[in-house]
Formats: sequence, C-alpha cells, structure tokens
Amino acid sequence: MTLSLSLACLWAITATVIAMFPSRDRHWRVAYLLIAVGIPILGYVTYQNGPWIGLIVLAAGASILRWPLIYLWRWARRKTAR
Repeated sequence: MTLSLSLACLWAITATVIAMFPSRDRHWRVAYLLIAVGIPILGYVTYQNGPWIGLIVLAAGASILRWPLIYLWRWARRKTAR
C-alpha cells in the first residue's frame, strides 16, 4: 500500500472515531478540519495512484462527510434558482 493510501485510510479511521463521540456543534468544526486535511490527501492519492483510485477515495470521503455536501448542494440550488 502506498503512503498516500495509508494516509487516506488513517483519515477515514480518524473521521469514524471522531463521529463516535458526542459534540455540541454536531461535529461541524471537526468536519471543516477533515475537509482541510482531506483535500491535499485526495490530491496526493490521485497523483500517486491515478484518477480512478482518486475517484474511489473521493467517494469514500463524500460518504463520510455527506452532510456538508448536502448543505453545499442545497446552497448551490438556492443560488442558481434566482
């Protein structure tokens, strides 16, 4: 396993462990941190392993951080409806 895939797996495990603990702000602060750390890891995975593996890792990250994506989708729909 390459270093980039190891980092991506560590990111996913960390996100899963963080989600197990209660949070007052519903984990939004941690979600922003995971996004900020995950984007460079995703780029590194894509660079080192190719675009198909990068898309798989992107789908895995999107399934973990689905609520920020849902809110982004809703916001984009509201902005384009005007």
